[in-house]
Amino acid sequence: MMRMERRELHHDRHTVSLLTDHMVFSPKYRGKILVGDVALALDEVIRKTCKDLDIEIIDMTVNVDHVHLFVKYPPKYSVSYIAKRIKG
Repeated sequence: MMRMERRELHHDRHTVSLLTDHMVFSPKYRGKILVGDVALALDEVIRKTCKDLDIEIIDMTVNVDHVHLFVKYPPKYSVSYIAKRIKG
């Protein structure tokens, strides 16, 4: 059994949590457009948005037709809100 380290948990004034989510984003019709400068720009935008929201990116992979994003987030945000902010 894996043991949870205290530093891995997210501590707020009244809560202790460990919320993670795996999200997959793809362009319309799964077009193969995430290459070169577009992929680099997308990577920067996602990292900046997550940093602004205090979301830790555990792992991110930008493929030519989709993006895998594994994040650890505070309980004040819902997954739909995070997805909306990243996609927006």
